[in-house]
Amino acid sequence: MKLWLLTSAIISLNLSACAQEAPPEGAVISEQATFRVETVAEGLEHPWSLAFLPGGDFLITERAGTLYHISADGSIKTPITGLPGHIHAAGQAGLFDVTLSPRYAQNNVIYLSYSGADGDVNNTEVAHGILDLDNHTLSDVQVIFKATPKVKGNNHYGGRLLFGPDEKLYITLGERFDYLDQVQKAGNHLGTLVRLNADGSVPDDNPFAKGDGAKPADVFTYGHRNVQGIARRPGTQEIWTHEHGPKGGDEINILKAGANYGWPAITFGVDYSGFEISDKTAAPGMEQPLLHWTPSIAPSGMAFYEGDAFPQWRGDLFVGALAGTHLRRLEISGEDVTEQEILLPDMARIRDVRSGPDGFIYLLTDESEGRLIRLRPVE
Repeated sequence: MKLWLLTSAIISLNLSACAQEAPPEGAVISEQATFRVETVAEGLEHPWSLAFLPGGDFLITERAGTLYHISADGSIKTPITGLPGHIHAAGQAGLFDVTLSPRYAQNNVIYLSYSGADGDVNNTEVAHGILDLDNHTLSDVQVIFKATPKVKGNNHYGGRLLFGPDEKLYITLGERFDYLDQVQKAGNHLGTLVRLNADGSVPDDNPFAKGDGAKPADVFTYGHRNVQGIARRPGTQEIWTHEHGPKGGDEINILKAGANYGWPAITFGVDYSGFEISDKTAAPGMEQPLLHWTPSIAPSGMAFYEGDAFPQWRGDLFVGALAGTHLRRLEISGEDVTEQEILLPDMARIRDVRSGPDGFIYLLTDESEGRLIRLRPVE
């Protein structure tokens, strides 16, 4: 009898071990989680940004200039009419981010960023309007921000939007690629990050609000190259960003009011031709990144995970990679990145990353037949 019990226990343990070693078909095994990759919606032309609507539906922008309302199961995709009529779509230019007003439940207002054209020049703009989901229209559209100067070219717009814990709107911008000598100079928005009230007015406590001429009054930080990710760290007042370096030198930073992040005076990267942009990686009065990626991964999209579906990932930072074609998971301790893990290698260029209200992680792939993807844990 004792022998039978011992044999049964050994068999049970062996079966349990085999069950743990053999995940369900199609599941992805990572260092800390096993999950499925589910396609929620497809047939999107270079989707750029994702916002979650109350009730489970989605808003998704396409760079070419379309805003879609997509049902929670991905089966219905309806374009929204009434967007600004001067969206310039070429190269990296087009329709960028979409985000809901912090008071969307009361006012149905959404915010859009895009490249706004004025003749043969253009730059990043932000508009808000009232969303009518019954008729799929955007009305009372008002442009609340225009980056200056407008310049020629189709590169480096920034374009990410975030409402901070103070309900101020943070707008990321780029240096527009061919204007390196203007980033550290006074009086322009090139390579800056802007902070506004929800109506587009300038907060009185902005670092340059007194109008000393160093930077426009709406500027919050400067010395950036092309900020393509912004997220609030849960449980703190911190806002984190990442930006593209040139060939090497992609950065992660924490925003500090009035701070200079150094581009192009300091950088860990070089020009695409191999030419040295700067011989310095640090200088007095300029912030150092928390982390830099050299070689570059071309980060885009950024979210701290704060759901319940993946408790082992709570507090981790997720970043999409364009050149790296993967999802990067970063473990954070204080202000230090202690571990990194590459997820979904070589799947696709990942343009946006979001932590969903349902606890799942959502991705947008930057393809002509782009997809909305959901990561769901295997029970």
